[in-house]
Amino acid sequence: MSFADLTTIHVGGPVGRLVEATTSQELVDAVRSADAAGTPVLVIGGGSNLLVGDDGFDGTVVRVATSGLRVEGTRMHVDAGVEWDLVVRTALDHGLAGIEALSGIPGSTGGTPVQNVGAYGASTSDWLESVTVLDRESGEVEVWDNARCGFGSHRSSAFKYTDRYVVVDVTFALRRSAESAPVRYAALAERLGVRIGESVSAREVRDAVIALRTDRGMVWDEAEHDSWSVGSFFLNPIVSSVPPEALGSPQFTDPKGIKLSAAWLIEHAGFSRGYGERVGTGRATLSTRHVLAVTNRGGASAADVTALASHVRAGVQEKYGITLTPECRLVNCTLD
Repeated sequence: MSFADLTTIHVGGPVGRLVEATTSQELVDAVRSADAAGTPVLVIGGGSNLLVGDDGFDGTVVRVATSGLRVEGTRMHVDAGVEWDLVVRTALDHGLAGIEALSGIPGSTGGTPVQNVGAYGASTSDWLESVTVLDRESGEVEVWDNARCGFGSHRSSAFKYTDRYVVVDVTFALRRSAESAPVRYAALAERLGVRIGESVSAREVRDAVIALRTDRGMVWDEAEHDSWSVGSFFLNPIVSSVPPEALGSPQFTDPKGIKLSAAWLIEHAGFSRGYGERVGTGRATLSTRHVLAVTNRGGASAADVTALASHVRAGVQEKYGITLTPECRLVNCTLD
């Protein structure tokens, strides 16, 4: 088996030893056992934010396939392996609002606090109450509240860029209402025909978000190569001051500075939708729907993907002096 079988971008080399954990205890035991044996461990969920090199991973790959999902009042207790969009659908079915703008995001729930997944003006951290994690250094299972998770700056968390913690389950505290959270994102407000800050039915927000994501090829579809990706490949960069050449970019406040649009920078550096057919093998290109996704057009290797991503990053750096950071997790591959 290769990582092409386990990821939404369908690239990556061979898997060393695959262990599938179907319960939280199996997940904890599998990681502890591999750690005790001194075996390298890679924990994966839905594979929607993961790019593994062509040499694969020579170690134990623990695939999180846990499935517990429990609703108690306005709280949802969700195992790390549960498909994220199932969580959103279940919330709406129980009359709970808050996470509807996060509809259609591929992958599993365990990845949401790691990436502080966000879209259309909503973020995981807005509704996350606690996370159960395995600390691989101590071997202990701990429950962290929201404040301890290191949320704040764009897509940041205490779990990102480290293998120390394994997310076991997540608890969300939602709001009992048929109405959505206030709409914060301009494109979503336009689609719904409302002003920023207004609310509509939560199901209307979900429907609009799914439509927007489908328009951009960001709803997983095996038959649609624009969805053969890791989602947005690059983070929106945060700068202390905006370069004169980038003053036209959309700008957002962030605790660490000014957040710019990576998509705007990429497009205005000369990389259009579908770009890449003449780069390398041409088997990896930017999405034909938007420039933030690097896609596998069929038969691409991890080297093809990283070559295109590196090329795009170099072009943005040359024009704006800004180095884009990958949003996805890179394992045994690099853009350098």
